Amino acid sequence: MGIDKLINLLVTVTLFEMMVSIGLGVTFSQLAVAMNRALVLRAALANYVFVPAIVVALLIMFHANPMVRIGFLLAAVCPGAPYGPALTAIAKGNVGTSVGLMVILAGSSAIVAPLLIRWLLGFMSSNATAKVDGGKMIATLLVSQFIPLCLGLAINRFRPQLAAYLKKPATILCAVLNLAMFGLIMAVQFRMLADIRLAGCIGMFILVIATLAIGSVMSGPGNENRKALTLTTAARNIGVSLVIATTSFPATQAITAVLAYAIFQTIVLALVAFAWGRLSPLEVVFTRSRAA
Repeated sequence: MGIDKLINLLVTVTLFEMMVSIGLGVTFSQLAVAMNRALVLRAALANYVFVPAIVVALLIMFHANPMVRIGFLLAAVCPGAPYGPALTAIAKGNVGTSVGLMVILAGSSAIVAPLLIRWLLGFMSSNATAKVDGGKMIATLLVSQFIPLCLGLAINRFRPQLAAYLKKPATILCAVLNLAMFGLIMAVQFRMLADIRLAGCIGMFILVIATLAIGSVMSGPGNENRKALTLTTAARNIGVSLVIATTSFPATQAITAVLAYAIFQTIVLALVAFAWGRLSPLEVVFTRSRAA
């Protein structure tokens, strides 16, 4: 087995296991956010319209090469990162809302992301458009993302004791697989990662800030769900992005771009969430003083 096929297999297995693990820890009551149609609609617009739009604008502005464009477009169309709720918890936001939004976005992206990336690649006039098989992408994500997510949810719904028993080992296995996946990809892609220039880092920083701004604006009036939607929008689903990249664009800078952005966004969002959480008590005091 070649290294590219090994990476693709490891990435797919990791995503499958990660989705099962997420489903095992989510109850149907946490999915009640789906009943808030206005919030779900704002989240969909933020993640499937405004984030891809800002990514396209930045790629044009920075004159990125075709394969780098593909990597960032993949990150743009793949929302629902599993660590969105963890970031929301650090920021002392509504974790239940974040979990619900994460599951809805992760599930819907199995269908929306392949269709959207195909359209965006055509729009950007990429010379790799012919390599994109929308049907194959949808089938891959249904098997590796949507079905295991539903499997985990079903076990938690109908066999809660079994779900509780499986959750801890599933989480440990997920962590091990993620470390192995990122370690292998970084070893293979190290030279390309080392060649990232200052302009690329600036572009990634602007993108993270832009996604945070989009999530904040689209959260609507009030602060109840602001942190949840802001951080869930900013945290792009790198696992799904890597599955598409390793399947359709193996051994290219598309994978490098996805991995680089994964590292960059994780560091920046962790710092933002930590700072936001530390500021929360001050926000409460300020709000109470204004009310008095």
